[in-house]
Amino acid sequence: MIRWREGTVEGIRREWPGAVELDVTIGDDGTHRALAYPALVGRPEPGDTVLLNTTALALGLGTGGYAIVVAVPDRLPPDPAGPGHMVKARYTPLQATVLGADEQDSPHHALLRDADSLDGTPVIVADLHSALPPILAGLLAARPGTRVVYVMTDGGALPAWFSMSVARLREAGVLAGAVTAGQAFGGDLEAVTVHSGLLAARLVLDAEVIVVAQGPGNLGTGTTWGFSGVSAGEAVNAAAVLSGRPVGSLRVSEADARERHQGVSHHSLTAYGRVALARAQIVVPELGGAFGARVAGEAATLGERHDLVPVTVEGLHQELREAEEEWGVRMSTMGRRLDADLCYFLTAAAAGRHTATLL
Repeated sequence: MIRWREGTVEGIRREWPGAVELDVTIGDDGTHRALAYPALVGRPEPGDTVLLNTTALALGLGTGGYAIVVAVPDRLPPDPAGPGHMVKARYTPLQATVLGADEQDSPHHALLRDADSLDGTPVIVADLHSALPPILAGLLAARPGTRVVYVMTDGGALPAWFSMSVARLREAGVLAGAVTAGQAFGGDLEAVTVHSGLLAARLVLDAEVIVVAQGPGNLGTGTTWGFSGVSAGEAVNAAAVLSGRPVGSLRVSEADARERHQGVSHHSLTAYGRVALARAQIVVPELGGAFGARVAGEAATLGERHDLVPVTVEGLHQELREAEEEWGVRMSTMGRRLDADLCYFLTAAAAGRHTATLL
């Protein structure tokens, strides 16, 4: 259940589009990191008393380990103006009304009303948000200037504003836009489903390539089916039914302490091997050595259902380093940086590299 506390804003740490990170003193518990979304709660200022949801602090969460500002009681934000009847985070205390890309009041309604095809647009699917930067690095190194749009599903964070990666990639000009689907919100466009999100990405934002992944902070229980990234298989189905070209990015790790995630993660094998009913191109990185042979062998189990595409990773490490420096985005997954779990990032980048050959 939710843990509620009051706190006092001591200062602003940093901010990026849609979000403000704060230092907040919470009673006798000292000063903690807090996050506010000004579009929902207004902009907290030093000295403000704020109402906080401290559940993530109590649970000691990693990616989402912030106190979340729920309200600035003495200075509420103005009522929203403008059209929009789509409610997201529905029936929660912070449900928000947004303008859906395809609803009747949208300028894109006529375009999307009868839309039914992606016309062969490649759709790269990954189960973790952290795959987005390396996928872009591999793709854009091979084909600079490609117009890429991200469709964020609601398995992790609901506000797109939580993602510093999306903000940095937008600022760097390498991500053309973001569409938030399902209960997720805060993208350039809002969609009811992954299907309508894919169509909006292609037809409204003119995507040449679409990347689909959940927002940061996935949920898992250590079981076969209790993982939010299983939706990667459903995204393959959505891309295929809309005449897109699904490309599956495997989740691979050599450094994860959990056996089920070493080599090809069991989540990738479940999402692509059991959930995805449509055929996709599954990129298998040529990592070399005993570990590379293990990854290839585990990926081979997907060969009856999908087309396995071996892709060289030669030169990708340097391309990832250059992208990280040039774009100002941190390559990180499960708290591990680029060189701490290099095979993870090489695998995602290989999916981007292969997709460049489809254009």
